[in-house]
Amino acid sequence: MRQLVEYPDRDMMMLDLADTLAGELADCLRRHESASFCVPGGTTPGPIFDVLSEQALDWKRVAVFLNDERWVGEDNPRSNTRLLKERLIVSKASEAKLIPLYTPSPEPEPVMEELAAAFDGHLPISVLVLGMGADMHTASLFPGADRLADALASDAPILMPMRADAAVEPRVTLTAPVLNGALSKHIVIFGDEKRAALERAAHLNAMEAPIRAVWSDAVVHWAK
Repeated sequence: MRQLVEYPDRDMMMLDLADTLAGELADCLRRHESASFCVPGGTTPGPIFDVLSEQALDWKRVAVFLNDERWVGEDNPRSNTRLLKERLIVSKASEAKLIPLYTPSPEPEPVMEELAAAFDGHLPISVLVLGMGADMHTASLFPGADRLADALASDAPILMPMRADAAVEPRVTLTAPVLNGALSKHIVIFGDEKRAALERAAHLNAMEAPIRAVWSDAVVHWAK
């Protein structure tokens, strides 16, 4: 972890972080032909997406994808892809390229290679935003997950299916080396419970606190 930035309230944090992310993406597009933007699902990043979607970036040169996805279709309210399409890939950002982490299949395992192939040319991640749970999980790297050790390994593939007691349905997640290899990393957390969990993670290993596997050089943004 490179830096912890504290904000007086959540609204200010969201606005400030959205401005930072837009600046980093713009800088990447000035220096490269394309940029990749990897984001979390859930409700937390919604306000950030709302601001970013209105930024005058050359969005058609930006590939957007999730940290992880629940193995459900977009018609399911638990779909993170659905959130992206409703909150980020709209307005000025509607030209961004979405790289999916879900395709119709009863189980994720048979389609992992197909999904991973779409990432060709979009790695390393240019700009990464991660969340963290109170259990110190990030993406779908959950403590106690069935394939956590494989997903933390330095030779892990780009994507892995993951199942955990804390997850309702099977998940697909980017693996630790892919996330940790991002050129710019931001971790967003709210509240005293997650702040305490972050501090606790500093004294644990990555199997116990998976956030440890991806926080090198990350800026952590925190507000109550």
